[in-house]
Amino acid sequence: METYSILKTLAIIILSAKLMSLIAKKCKAPGVVGEIIAGLIIGPCLLNLIEPDDFINQMAEIGVILIMFSAGLETNLKELKKSGFIALLIACAGVFVPLAGGTLLYMAIHGFAPWGSDSFFQGLFIGCIMTATSVGITVETLREMGYLKGHVGQTILSAAIIDDVIGIIVLTFVLGMKDPSNSPGIVTLKTLLFLFLSVICGYITYHVVKIIDARYPHTRRIPIIGLGLCFIMAYIAERYFGIADITGSYIAGIILCNINDAEYIDRKVNINSYMIFAPIFFVGIGLKTDFSHIDPDMLFFSILFVLVAMTTKIIGCGLMAKILKYKWSDCIKIGVGMMTRGEVALIITNKGMNLGIIDSSYFTAVILLIIISSISVPILLKLLYSKYPDPE
Repeated sequence: METYSILKTLAIIILSAKLMSLIAKKCKAPGVVGEIIAGLIIGPCLLNLIEPDDFINQMAEIGVILIMFSAGLETNLKELKKSGFIALLIACAGVFVPLAGGTLLYMAIHGFAPWGSDSFFQGLFIGCIMTATSVGITVETLREMGYLKGHVGQTILSAAIIDDVIGIIVLTFVLGMKDPSNSPGIVTLKTLLFLFLSVICGYITYHVVKIIDARYPHTRRIPIIGLGLCFIMAYIAERYFGIADITGSYIAGIILCNINDAEYIDRKVNINSYMIFAPIFFVGIGLKTDFSHIDPDMLFFSILFVLVAMTTKIIGCGLMAKILKYKWSDCIKIGVGMMTRGEVALIITNKGMNLGIIDSSYFTAVILLIIISSISVPILLKLLYSKYPDPE
């Protein structure tokens, strides 16, 4: 792509995202909803002004990494410690109920197949796609409403992070059963090793940055160090441990969340995120949508896929939260907050297509799930919080 084409692409994305965000807020909907709709309007779905390419995808990935870094910086560690085990249980329910639901949906339509058959693995893989939670949209919505630091907000955030880790481990087990070259044990070990090393390196990094911050408070070198740590952790997580880069960036934020200038770092990072990268991430979701190749059978499956994927998250996470003594209103908030799907679902789908487990027609169902969940979750959360606000 020529440089001038990139400039035109950025101008259209940023201006359309801002315009639709303002319109969405006028309609009492979160701004991220407008940005996703902007992607639908300017993308292949309607006007076809912009087609998604590697440049947009890479910029969008930086956007979600920065969103998760900010979420880590805004994390209340006391609340996280308080909800850590609870979040683990909610995440487990939020993985295994959709996994079962997706598998049963596929087999109900295509016929129940014996263990080990291709049809059985296809059904199991459809369930794997449903396990992933994309926390970026939920985080942005909760932050916009001022509820991210609340007990429910921190529970959703913690559970979503753990959810992706468990989902990746489950995916590896499924691929391991299909392809002997994948070792579930090694991937599980890598994940635990990454978390263990993050604690050790994080402790050292925190104290080093704390000393620098005390000596040079409110100077530009502090957010630069923080941003560098964010990208390093994201890179190490995915490159060497096979964990989603957003998990690494979130942990980088947690490492720095207790230093004096955590809010200052967050404010400086958010300038780039808000102006460029985050709008590209949200608009990019809409850009990936193209409804021109849908046949009636796939449309029927896609509708059922979306319904099952969204309801199983509410059922799994909501019921587990109720078992853990949350109020019903908070259970529904947690279930709804865990419904969004995004980049991880796309990565899992792409992996299945590359290995020949599923064909490209299922990509439509995943995109439809991402679009519907991404638009509906912010609206539902806003309605829930307006009716059942968190206590002060």
